[in-house]
Amino acid sequence: MRIIERKYLDFYKKAIGNEIPKLIKDFDFSEKRGDFEYLTKSSAVYSSNIEGNSIDLNSYMNYELNKDKSGKEIEEIENLIEAYEFAQNHKLNEQNLLNCHKVFSDTLLIRSKRGKYRLEQVGVFGKSGLAYMAVEPEFVEKEMKLFFQDLDMLISSKLNETEVFYFASLIHLRFAHIHPFRDGNGRAARLLEKWFISENLGGNFWKIPSEEYYKKMQTHYYNSINLGVNFYELNYDKCLAFLEMLPNCLK
Repeated sequence: MRIIERKYLDFYKKAIGNEIPKLIKDFDFSEKRGDFEYLTKSSAVYSSNIEGNSIDLNSYMNYELNKDKSGKEIEEIENLIEAYEFAQNHKLNEQNLLNCHKVFSDTLLIRSKRGKYRLEQVGVFGKSGLAYMAVEPEFVEKEMKLFFQDLDMLISSKLNETEVFYFASLIHLRFAHIHPFRDGNGRAARLLEKWFISENLGGNFWKIPSEEYYKKMQTHYYNSINLGVNFYELNYDKCLAFLEMLPNCLK
């Protein structure tokens, strides 16, 4: 599967893609939902919550006001906020993504593994045990080289709004399946998705509540990412359920 794949675009348009220009037009980009800084913090909190962080948005904002009860979970969120802020001010490319990972994985990994592709075999575990086995570590660099070649191609292409959302979701999905880091893959995938949209449609799109929506729909989010038991048995013909999620965050 390549992230430049248009095989599912027509199905996507019929399902939700044709609604996207109107959803964008009707979406409230004003500060009624919060200013840019607040929404960045919100993105980082919800993305952290998906990975098991127990600090909700209200608790984090109260901490910001009072600066008390700091701990690992607060630090984890603050590191991710810093990574979002870096992405908002830099071009999307491989080196900058690795730098973001280095920043936000400070509490997740030992120093030697931050901002670097994994050298270990990794799997994704659910309540019933192993749910997915990612590609072997010796193939990660090759897969990521192809991934960023395709990503560069997409960024340099003239895409319409529907295509941007379609490819952003494919980028998120494929990155999650490659699982290139020892830890922090979900956070990186969600950051990457929004970064790609903003790179193509403008900085205002950092404001969309994708992470909040994924948290709200967490069970469906994980179920729809699960397209196979391992990297070699992924069935992307079932990817539409996942691709539909991102536009729905605008509703």
